Amino acid sequence: MVVVLLIRRLRDRRGFSSPLERVVHDTLHTASQAATALRRGLSAESATVAAPHLRALLGTAATALTDARGELLAWHGGGEQHAEDLLTAARRALETSRRALVPHADVDCGRLGCAVRALVVVPLVLEDTGVVGVLGAVSTSEAGPGLLRTADEVARYAATQIELAELDDSRNALASAEVRALRAQISPHFLYNALTTIASFVRTDPERARELVLEFADFTRYSFRTAGEFTTLADELRNIDRYLTLERARFGSRLQVRLQVAPEVLGVVLPFLALQPLVENAVRHGLSGSANGGTVTVVAEDAGTECVISVEDDGVGMDPARLQPGGDLSTAEAHSSGTHVGLGNVDDRLRAAFGDDYGLVVETALGAGTKVSLRVPKFRAGVRS
Repeated sequence: MVVVLLIRRLRDRRGFSSPLERVVHDTLHTASQAATALRRGLSAESATVAAPHLRALLGTAATALTDARGELLAWHGGGEQHAEDLLTAARRALETSRRALVPHADVDCGRLGCAVRALVVVPLVLEDTGVVGVLGAVSTSEAGPGLLRTADEVARYAATQIELAELDDSRNALASAEVRALRAQISPHFLYNALTTIASFVRTDPERARELVLEFADFTRYSFRTAGEFTTLADELRNIDRYLTLERARFGSRLQVRLQVAPEVLGVVLPFLALQPLVENAVRHGLSGSANGGTVTVVAEDAGTECVISVEDDGVGMDPARLQPGGDLSTAEAHSSGTHVGLGNVDDRLRAAFGDDYGLVVETALGAGTKVSLRVPKFRAGVRS
């Protein structure tokens, strides 16, 4: 009984109930180590880090990685005397996009004690890009079907990680392009009117003009910053306050603003310039067609694991049908600088960052104003300012 209990305790301490579990764990751990490197893309640096882990998966004497030109990026293990043989086979595999096996007869270097018996090269093929490199293996035994199948699977796994790296790069490039597009959509009329308003104060109220110049400078500095695709709610609200300060200087008492923000959500992270377009729309439509002006209300509430933000105006509203699929605000106009600045752009970036459940929700009716709401998770892995 005592012996059995000790064995169980030792087994539990190791965390594995069978040798198979340990093998599975070790294999998955090794694969994840290789993935971490390759998710940075295929380069000499990432290949050097990934090569020993790929070698462990293959169980071969050595592993090599080349780029798309057949140039060696990394070699791990012995058998370097056959590096040129492997590179020659790799370049042939790049030309044909097919794996190749070099048997012992073709790699016999005549060196006494050379244990190399075969070379295997498999192209690293990405679905959209094509061949980006080659995985090579140096075997000290005759290469059979088992090694060929294993090399195919390891190469496919490595190619998948490299492809994910390219997708990450594409996603980041797309996000940056969308932010640049949104900056371009910041109303030129607003910029012109802000400068005109500041000019009108230069003689009548120089101190006020100076304050507005500083607000305008801070607004443009934030809006056209180059760092990061995400920001905090606190920073976004600060920029909105600058925008509203400039608009209130222009419209005076015609523009009323109500702001209600729960302090505990100020650190929530959201896409850069996610709120400014909503507020600009609210100001424009809250004042549209009304001699008495209107009110813009911005609310940010704590909702458990999420933050709920809404921007509302009491302006003319619009026909909800325009927001339905096929409506003029559901397609190009939602992404343009026309009637509603950047709604589609903001909606796309919210969904890209947090998933399809986190798009914009628009409530409106003719004569009843417009309310645009969004939800942001308080924490999402990989999303940080």
